Amino acid sequence: MNMTFRKLAKISIILVYLVILAGAVVRMTGSGMGCPDWPKCFGYYIPPTNISELEWKPDHEYKKGQVIILDASLQVATSNFKTTTTFDKSHWEPYTKHDYANFNASHTWVEFINRLLGALAGLATLVLALFSIKYWKKKKIIPILSWLVVFGMIFQAWLGATVVFSVLEPAKITIHMFMALCIVAMLLYLMQTTSSTTAIKQLKQDTLLIRLLTFALLVTLIQILLGTQVRQFVDDRIDLLGETAKDLWLQQPILQFYVHRSFSIFVALLNGYIAYRIYRLKLGYSKIKWVLILILAEIFTGIVMYYLHFPYATQPLHLFLASMLFGVQFYLILEALKAVKSPKTL
Repeated sequence: MNMTFRKLAKISIILVYLVILAGAVVRMTGSGMGCPDWPKCFGYYIPPTNISELEWKPDHEYKKGQVIILDASLQVATSNFKTTTTFDKSHWEPYTKHDYANFNASHTWVEFINRLLGALAGLATLVLALFSIKYWKKKKIIPILSWLVVFGMIFQAWLGATVVFSVLEPAKITIHMFMALCIVAMLLYLMQTTSSTTAIKQLKQDTLLIRLLTFALLVTLIQILLGTQVRQFVDDRIDLLGETAKDLWLQQPILQFYVHRSFSIFVALLNGYIAYRIYRLKLGYSKIKWVLILILAEIFTGIVMYYLHFPYATQPLHLFLASMLFGVQFYLILEALKAVKSPKTL
């Protein structure tokens, strides 16, 4: 039973991380408003591929909720009907959530794929929660957390809707990101708590290590928060200077940029010391090597973005690496805690 549950948890984690990656791509490409409504896209389950599909047509059947772009505004069909030769306002009402009425096929499909991955992740977590009911008598925390993940995914979906309706308000985007990390943390706990104790018995107890790992995780979260503020500054500069002026995006940056850049040195040194302690005392926490690799990759992509003016895909990669770093650090904490609780054989 544990094996099946862990596989479901792993699938859920992979899908959630794919959603995080897709969300980063959405932001990099400016596709957040590719679908101006929610949960459908221009009123369709399968989004349009051409602007002609969103133009009013005579002798055409429309279904309730379908959207057209008319005079730079979104109009929503109020019922199922067939148009005549002239436009009849009585069948339409303005979309009131916002006034964004542009269509870009690439942006629409990037955002649609992001939503599709979110739906798949939600379905996977629901299956996981249903399977977790078997643990109710044995370990209640497993089904409780499993269903919290499902509610977290629902809350994420609602946050996604508010992000769209707010026309990508920065604070809501940041909350959306941190909620995704909370879901990752719960899934990692579920996967780790149902793992075999054989591997844990190879790990040595170290209370100071737990404190260091926890502090390092908090530092990573602060770094991610600073990064979101820098990202918002860059987005504002893109709106002001345009997509082609990449060499000007980070001219005269905000204070948070310098803090974020310098803080990365502290992050590297702190985790380097943790790795040194693990290897010197032979504590056995091998995943620390992935922490170091991810930090080096983070620093490298940051340097590349600054000095080479944001090469393609470096922004989503930078964010994705940060979320991966959070996951590995959190899992290391869980391992260290379990090693303390696990009875040792003589």
